[in-house]
Amino acid sequence: MKKNAILSALAALLVSAFALPVMAQDDGFVSIFNGKDLTGWAGDENLWSVEDGCITGTTNDTDKKITQNQALYYTEDMDIGDFEIRFDFKISNWGNSGLYYRGWFLEEPEKFRMGGYQGDFDGSATYSGIMYGEALRGILANLGTVSRVTPSGKIETVASFATPEEIRKNVKIEDWNHYEISAHGYVFVHKINGVVTSVFVDEDSDDVRRASGVLGWQLHVGDGGMKVQVKNIYLKKFPKENK
Repeated sequence: MKKNAILSALAALLVSAFALPVMAQDDGFVSIFNGKDLTGWAGDENLWSVEDGCITGTTNDTDKKITQNQALYYTEDMDIGDFEIRFDFKISNWGNSGLYYRGWFLEEPEKFRMGGYQGDFDGSATYSGIMYGEALRGILANLGTVSRVTPSGKIETVASFATPEEIRKNVKIEDWNHYEISAHGYVFVHKINGVVTSVFVDEDSDDVRRASGVLGWQLHVGDGGMKVQVKNIYLKKFPKENK
């Protein structure tokens, strides 16, 4: 069997495996947000707050204007490797956000600027579910694809399992959606509302790909401002493996 056929078969298995029903929240998952305040999280308090039991990020063109992407990062464990995370999100239709993971700080932590892998989501569902690399090669896996970065650093699509339109119709606009991300070794799977949206395999060199790092929510630069809310954030960490 040719290499591409093998990769396509493996991709189909990955998508099938991660399309299984969601497990109960108590199967090793721990809440990392208390629903009351930002204990365990750090960010610009002019931009981030707790509203109606949700972590809430807000920007505008006046007193909350930003000129660079901003993050609210998780302070309780800043070296998370293999994990699964589940959360609910709602975002204004002009917004752009996501969850950084295996991230790092682009400047001093107090500047709240991060790079890393990102489970993207936005208000129009154009990018919701893709794998994005902030300061890490840009779009890594588009909607409905299994993608990889080769050892030489080339991004390539291994297989397609759905059209972007099929993925997008499952995402609710300006309403609550359920997001799941798994990171095991260098295989990453994103799901929204129980549907696999993208799969990414990072085979790049160890000085580029990320084995562990920081979690953080993003506020993306944009005219007019935005509002994003997340809640029901549950994390399950796995022992680090020799990679």
